[in-house]
Amino acid sequence: MTSPSQSPRIGRAKAATARPVVAPERILIVAPITVGDMVLAEPLTRLLRRLYPKAAIDMLAPPGTADLAPFMPEVRTALPTPYAPGDLALFARWRLSRRLRGENYHLAILLPNSIKSALVPFLAGIPKRVGYAREGRALLLTEARWLDRARLKRRIDRFLALALPETATPPFDALAPSLLVPDDAIDRALDNLGLERPAGRLLLLVPGADEAPAKRWPPEDLAALARHHHAAGGSVWLLGSAETRAATTAVQAASGGICLDFAGRTSLAEAVALIALADAVVSNDTGLTQVAAALGRRALVELTPRQAIDALSASERRP
Repeated sequence: MTSPSQSPRIGRAKAATARPVVAPERILIVAPITVGDMVLAEPLTRLLRRLYPKAAIDMLAPPGTADLAPFMPEVRTALPTPYAPGDLALFARWRLSRRLRGENYHLAILLPNSIKSALVPFLAGIPKRVGYAREGRALLLTEARWLDRARLKRRIDRFLALALPETATPPFDALAPSLLVPDDAIDRALDNLGLERPAGRLLLLVPGADEAPAKRWPPEDLAALARHHHAAGGSVWLLGSAETRAATTAVQAASGGICLDFAGRTSLAEAVALIALADAVVSNDTGLTQVAAALGRRALVELTPRQAIDALSASERRP
């Protein structure tokens, strides 16, 4: 094991026996466990496509984030794990590894840093397994990298670096995260929810519950924004998980019942489709804010309520 000041090589005990992979034909990305990190993983798929134009790129993702993979054009297949990220689930992981062994992957890139996330690629016998040497998992990897936080300050850079030589230094030549939602996915989401496309501009409010109170929009401010947008002829929909239903109910009450509340009624894929349909999004949920940005939707969360109203007013005046 080397120190951060040396060449960033660590835990290469398995490297001597690993079969060399020059141009992998099948690549498996072990995906992050949070929505926000999953969005940040999207540029990695485009980098891999540029490096290996003919490779099939699949994503092994936990149930909570697997729904995002189909919106990444470079990903061939999303493989939801049959277990939650925190579960040891040794038998389920072993059965999954047997299945993946038949897929003949040549390269696995592990984005989570847990030892559990390294078990399936190891048991599947994927010849090249690249990740950061954390939680004592170096022996499960064929290329265990030292995580140099001074060199790789941003999480997106840490993901990209795993596909590049160890000496590569950011900024890397990569675009910002971008998701693509086809029209038929929007139509399916609307049909599942019994909705039609709104005639006017659509504002999505995601009250959430994860952000610190100092960074969270209070229900009264969200309601004021909803009333302003509704008065200008727009539609206002509320999104959230079942756990945030109390927050959406508070916004709905403060707004006078002018919103449609879908908290706990959408899958992640449906929520993404509705965000793609929206003209603007205000979200206390960091993950869905990143989804909105990756879809090119205006995310007003960084503005004050007054600034957000002014921004909506300016957009409403545009044809």
